Amino acid sequence: MSKKMVAFHTLGLDVEILKALERENYKVPTPIQAQLIPEVLAKRDIMAGAQTGTGKTAGFVLPILQMLKKEYQEGLHYPKALILVPTRELAKQVHENILHYGHYLPLKSTVLYGGANLTSQANRLKQGVDIIVATSGRLLEHIHQKNIDLNAINHLVLDEADTILDMGFVHEVSKILQHLPHKRQNILISATLTGSVKRLADTLLSRPKLIEVDSMGTSSQDVTQKVYLVEDQKKMELLSFLIGSRNYKKVLVFARKKELADEICKELNLSGLKTAVIHGGKSSGERSRALEGFKEEKIRVLVATDIAARGLDIPLLEVVINYDIPHIIGDYIHRIGRTGRAGSKGIALTLITPQESIALKDVERLMGKAIEKESIEGYEPKEVTQQRGARKSQTKPAKVEGAFGKKRKKSTTFSKTKKRKTTKRDGFKVFDENKEKTKKKERQGKKRRR
Repeated sequence: MSKKMVAFHTLGLDVEILKALERENYKVPTPIQAQLIPEVLAKRDIMAGAQTGTGKTAGFVLPILQMLKKEYQEGLHYPKALILVPTRELAKQVHENILHYGHYLPLKSTVLYGGANLTSQANRLKQGVDIIVATSGRLLEHIHQKNIDLNAINHLVLDEADTILDMGFVHEVSKILQHLPHKRQNILISATLTGSVKRLADTLLSRPKLIEVDSMGTSSQDVTQKVYLVEDQKKMELLSFLIGSRNYKKVLVFARKKELADEICKELNLSGLKTAVIHGGKSSGERSRALEGFKEEKIRVLVATDIAARGLDIPLLEVVINYDIPHIIGDYIHRIGRTGRAGSKGIALTLITPQESIALKDVERLMGKAIEKESIEGYEPKEVTQQRGARKSQTKPAKVEGAFGKKRKKSTTFSKTKKRKTTKRDGFKVFDENKEKTKKKERQGKKRRR
């Protein structure tokens, strides 16, 4: 089916859903949506992978809404679909999408994540819901407190499955699966289909349909990537210079560690750039306020750890700057995928010190291409003479007898000018000589007496 022929109304979606899509200004389905929607409607198990920003969420949410609407009985609201996500930000975003896409449907949904009031969430569950979006840890809390019954779940989605694995949530997911009915539709969604994701699919999915629009390592053609070489001590100064001198209005800055993210936020605010920060050490309310302020352009710069690298959709995001390269190299793709979404253009800049050159090579190997490099006068790193090896010095040391395995020959003569150090053995030797002299005198005395 050619791209020109594909339209949402050709994918089997109901009038109410098409009306909601028109309300959201959705024109034509993306390639992943065009492939996902019919397969989900066929109730098959699916493993789907596509680069970030291609609309995977609508690809599984729209057909699930369609099926739940057909099965809906008036006044009966109980959990029929469960969507598991790795972070609270993504949970809220997916839930918002469900509200928009299901605007004209009688279905109810809720979102469960840590950091929010547990009792309020339990009360919403008691009122009845059809769709649950949740992080695994908070969902387990509700299960243990018997706030929720998952025995009627017909559709299970693991969104951003690679992140769920990377963040170590697979054991929590395994516990949740024990509370679900054995017969259900399973959908595994990921931006990257790594070996670990495929192993998870083997245990979770039954004869799945594989849908892969873009392979791992691909990034949007609408994102211009560039690396800036910089001296380590001048990295913070260069970051402020790039944002200010180029008048970037909306910038997302990524850093590996929470402490570093806080420091960057502080320094940028001191530079006159209105900045906020989100990371795992912030409360749910703080993270929500920072993210909303950034989306509404009340905040110019948002600094984040990699919790913001997966799945988040920030409209009209102009620039992403990597203050450093992520611990998990694959997260580089997710980071730069926050910009250049839905056909818009984006810029992704990465600040690299000489110490990070090996990590940069790993990124380029993953991308399958070299990234353009540039340096700005006054910030460029000092030239370091290339060494032959990590432990080899520039000049060859003179060969010294006795050094590094070449044994020095032991001298059999002692210096006449320097007195040799006396040892215990020398004392024994003197004792033996004196004893022998005494015996000799005794023998001579006996001979004389004879």
